[in-house]
Amino acid sequence: MIPLRAWTEIDLSAYERNLKKIKRALPQNVAFISVVKADAYGHGLPQIVERSLQSGIKTFAVANIQEAFEIRNVGVGWPILLLGALMPGEEQYIPNSQFIPTISSLEELIRLERVCQRKESKAQIHLKIDTGMGRLGVWHADSIECIERIQASAHLELTGIYTHFSDPVNDREFTLVQRKRLESVVAKLTPSSPLCIHADSSASLDALHGSSAYNAVRIGLLQYGVQPYSDMHELPFSLTPTLSFYTKVGLVKNLPEGTSISYGRSHVLKSDSKIAILTAGYGDGVPLAYSGRGSVIIQDTLCPILGRITMDQIIVDVTALDSVQSGDTVTLIGQTENCTISLEQFCQDSDSIPWEVLCSITKRVQRIYINPRT
Repeated sequence: MIPLRAWTEIDLSAYERNLKKIKRALPQNVAFISVVKADAYGHGLPQIVERSLQSGIKTFAVANIQEAFEIRNVGVGWPILLLGALMPGEEQYIPNSQFIPTISSLEELIRLERVCQRKESKAQIHLKIDTGMGRLGVWHADSIECIERIQASAHLELTGIYTHFSDPVNDREFTLVQRKRLESVVAKLTPSSPLCIHADSSASLDALHGSSAYNAVRIGLLQYGVQPYSDMHELPFSLTPTLSFYTKVGLVKNLPEGTSISYGRSHVLKSDSKIAILTAGYGDGVPLAYSGRGSVIIQDTLCPILGRITMDQIIVDVTALDSVQSGDTVTLIGQTENCTISLEQFCQDSDSIPWEVLCSITKRVQRIYINPRT
């Protein structure tokens, strides 16, 4: 087997425990929609979906129809909400499937309705309302035309309605405005069966308690053991990060004081030093902005990054270590006995966010799954 240069370890037992804790904390009438877009936030969509199904998750959400088909390759029988816009040509795949498109415009609605008429079928849809995010969704004040078209259609069944908060943590006042806007649109509906009404996500899970207006929540980052924002309201449970990120020492060398390090002579050694060149870089998902700011863990010791991170390599100072050598394991994100580099710390030092960091870990980084069910 070829030695790995960079890899992640994904603890599926930790993932399952996170799911169960979140589910237990939700009110009984609130459904759990598991968001697994972008290859399950870099964790591997097939493996995450399979473990989710084993854990009792019954509904998934993805960005687009391509990702929906990836879930279909795992198995059939579960509704899949498509969160993105319904592009021209994609509507043909909706009838007679369990794909539930998000409708954000009258144009999308008309295209889908025509395909359903031609195929003599009916499609379930979720109507998205733009309550102030300024992105996808029918603008809340202009939603009546879409609502009337849906209610008059024999080929479209409205099974859900939702919105997306723009800043639920730092601007709770505007989040309340968004809630009221969605609820005013819901009041205009006369559905023939109960609707799935959702607005909260991982960042606003705390807002669900005590609210009777919503009966579903979209959970993405939280199920992977990552709290989106450090200043969120404290959650009534603890979570375990599911992903850790590793690389190897490729070469160790001694360099004299005054030596320039990496491209652009971005670091100059202030004393005689021992450095290690690691076998990962931004080609593996370590952000360029982490250069000269972050650290790695080698032999249970924090070692600072020197100079600019390159596509395939990172240079770190290992002067404090006596016996470091080629092939030693390096922790980029994770925990050893006495040291921790959390994803949150990694993001802070690289001026990034958890969503971006997880989704940026590239395909050449091997995913290793810990505690799979046999």
